[in-house]
Amino acid sequence: MNKKLWLSSPHMGGKELEYVNTAFETNWIAPLGPNVNGFENDIQNYLEKSNVYVSALSSGTAAIHLGLILLGVEKNDEVICQSMTFSASANPIMYVGAKPIFVDSEKDTWNMCPELLEEAILDRISKGKKPKAIVAVHLYGMPYKVDEISAISKKYEIPVLEDSAEAFGSTYKGEKCGTFGEIAILSFNGNKIITTSGGGALISKSKTFKEKAIYLSTQARDEAPHYQHSVVGYNYRMSNVVAGIGRGQMLVLDDRVKARRKNYETYVKELSDLESQISFLKEPDSFFSNRWLSCILTDGYTKREKIRLTIEKENIESRPLWKPMHMQPVFSEFPSYVNGVSENLFERGLCLPSGSNLTKNDLERVISEIKNCI
Repeated sequence: MNKKLWLSSPHMGGKELEYVNTAFETNWIAPLGPNVNGFENDIQNYLEKSNVYVSALSSGTAAIHLGLILLGVEKNDEVICQSMTFSASANPIMYVGAKPIFVDSEKDTWNMCPELLEEAILDRISKGKKPKAIVAVHLYGMPYKVDEISAISKKYEIPVLEDSAEAFGSTYKGEKCGTFGEIAILSFNGNKIITTSGGGALISKSKTFKEKAIYLSTQARDEAPHYQHSVVGYNYRMSNVVAGIGRGQMLVLDDRVKARRKNYETYVKELSDLESQISFLKEPDSFFSNRWLSCILTDGYTKREKIRLTIEKENIESRPLWKPMHMQPVFSEFPSYVNGVSENLFERGLCLPSGSNLTKNDLERVISEIKNCI
């Protein structure tokens, strides 16, 4: 059988073990230590912002959860969330006892539609419930319409929690994703553009937010010689060992972005003769995507499934685009403001193997199987 081609597998750079070994040699096997502090500094430096503060956590989901808490979201509040996303964007809304309100996408970036967002806000206000926060997502590495979403956020004084889990290395108008929201989050899950095996980060523009995030993520222990707790805390801090992996990965982040963008460009070039049946999401002006995943749109569900099942038989992993949250059984009871865009994308879209460790032969194999299938 041909070797397995994964959708997005981890890709080590070679320096990770040096940081991990140092953690072992110095016995920093804990959710604190030099690697954690160093990793936070590495991220801050990469974001090229002196006024951002980074807290390294156990996952991107944990970062969203703490982000909502820091923004004051409480039980029975409403939080607007992009519908076209992974469930981790929405689940933490439920963790805090709040109510998710889902907003559909626009066609230019596949992200939250600004027009529908404003419509949803006005409708919720008219019903006596002004949303407490907006969870906006940079899907598959493509930035959302930052100017438009930020303007609406400012107009109605509703903070944005920027879900940049898939967009580390992406930019909008030259500014790095992860710096636009009141709070932003990153993910370093095993399938992300760089990984710590499991991990995430919370980014804020407030030192107080960082300090509170660390406090809450380390079981909210009060200053006392004994264990004393005044609020509920969480075990969300990143380990010094996995932070060492992250430090090594930061050294190759730009290379990983280049490799994934090259994958996308190869797919576009080699599948151009099928443009009547396959299309791609292009970058609008001033948008720069890390192309975390290269995605195609087919001419319908039947074609999408034919391609997916055909290449699966050849040991090639692919995946339909995210099933919108408003279509998920667990969220079916919650309000949604839809225009049909995300449902259409889900029906027609397919994510192709996109790892930075794919070889030229690997890509040729995927492309050949797609062409043979069609």
